[in-house]
Amino acid sequence: MAPDTLLRIGCGSGFSGDRIDAPGPVVDALIAAGGPAALMLEVLGERTLALAQRERLHRPEAGYEPALIDLLRPILARCVAHGIPIVTNGGAANPRGAAQAVLALGRELGLPALRIGVVEGDDIRGTDALDDLDPWEGDAGAVLEPARVIAANVYLGAAPIAEALRGGAQVVITGRCSDPALALGPMLAHFGWSEDDWDRLAAGTMAGHLLECGSQITGGYFADPGVKDVPGMATLGFPIAEIGADGAVLITKPAGTGGVVDRRTVTEQLLYELHDPSAYLTPDVVLDITGVRITEEAPDRVRVAGARGRPRPEQLKATVSLPGGWLGEGEISYAGPNARARAELAGRTLRERLRMLGLEAAARLDLIGVVSVFAGDDGVPAGTGDLAPADLRLRLAVATETRAEAERAVREVLSLYCCGPAGGGGVRTRVVDRIRTLSFLVPRERLAPRVILLELEA
Repeated sequence: MAPDTLLRIGCGSGFSGDRIDAPGPVVDALIAAGGPAALMLEVLGERTLALAQRERLHRPEAGYEPALIDLLRPILARCVAHGIPIVTNGGAANPRGAAQAVLALGRELGLPALRIGVVEGDDIRGTDALDDLDPWEGDAGAVLEPARVIAANVYLGAAPIAEALRGGAQVVITGRCSDPALALGPMLAHFGWSEDDWDRLAAGTMAGHLLECGSQITGGYFADPGVKDVPGMATLGFPIAEIGADGAVLITKPAGTGGVVDRRTVTEQLLYELHDPSAYLTPDVVLDITGVRITEEAPDRVRVAGARGRPRPEQLKATVSLPGGWLGEGEISYAGPNARARAELAGRTLRERLRMLGLEAAARLDLIGVVSVFAGDDGVPAGTGDLAPADLRLRLAVATETRAEAERAVREVLSLYCCGPAGGGGVRTRVVDRIRTLSFLVPRERLAPRVILLELEA
């Protein structure tokens, strides 16, 4: 590929749980456009990484994105045939396991050959890299106890992804890396940008940040009927960035798909999750968007320019997973006349029962349907006045140290069937072990990212 040619990067997933059929139209558009292209599948958040670590504790062969193969099956052969590499953080807690699953998919699809790049080095559990770390400012005061660590994963940057692509990888699978790195890696490999070309790295990181949440930028999470109307919500097109060798960025979406790309959607996504617009810290560059200009060039084609970059930080953020006890949840519905009063009586009864049983667990009660997202842990909704909804759902959640305590607590919800009050139904309960996450800062020099190439032989 000539490094001065335009590079198109499409995003086919914005989180774990996104639409399985979303990558198809993006791949179609990349093929139709011709020229160099790549596809990113972003499926890993801090919560989903913790869940993946928990899954791997129970099943060592698991721990990668559970929907990864379903996402890849409709598109893998076409991407390989048209030279469109796929970059994903779907390796989660087990990138090698994910790679083996993708190789198996390649055999199933009858691909003559397949080369997969696995990026490792983000997992620092059991290494000296965990010694004497400072907490991230959001977890100020946290103390790291290495003996209790279930997993510790550092946000890596784009360089290992670029290395894998330069080594001929058709699929690159990472664990924890920064979301924009999934796009910046293909840019580094294609354009050959220097790793200290801060303004180009900033432009590429900005493009990756705009792509990383999938259809948020094409109108999905943006939509608000009567305020921000978006057409075709059931057929949202996912975004594509057109990147120039100079770092020029244009955001668009596949023709014929639903949704919209305009100045408003791009602005919302640009500001998403930014702590400081003048200093967005990533493993590759410190991004400054304060001078960014957003211009609508045509329907669903928006130019974004003016990103500036400064040298990357010397410390990288690590997500540390620790045992978090057990979560017990129980729900029951009340409907009809006087439903709210009956649900509130049920809540008071549950609290008294927990006290009688000597369960000192932290407990929360919510009346779902009566502004539960604003209620306190005492279960008393604020600011609802005399609202009397026709139906609502009472939820008890408890945090306990043992499974037995959690099970005993949620059994009290089930007992409301006959122990009253009247008219309760639809009880659902669950008990799960929890993983608590904290963030710490790791000196960059303690890390040793590495790339392993695996092949499906012809």
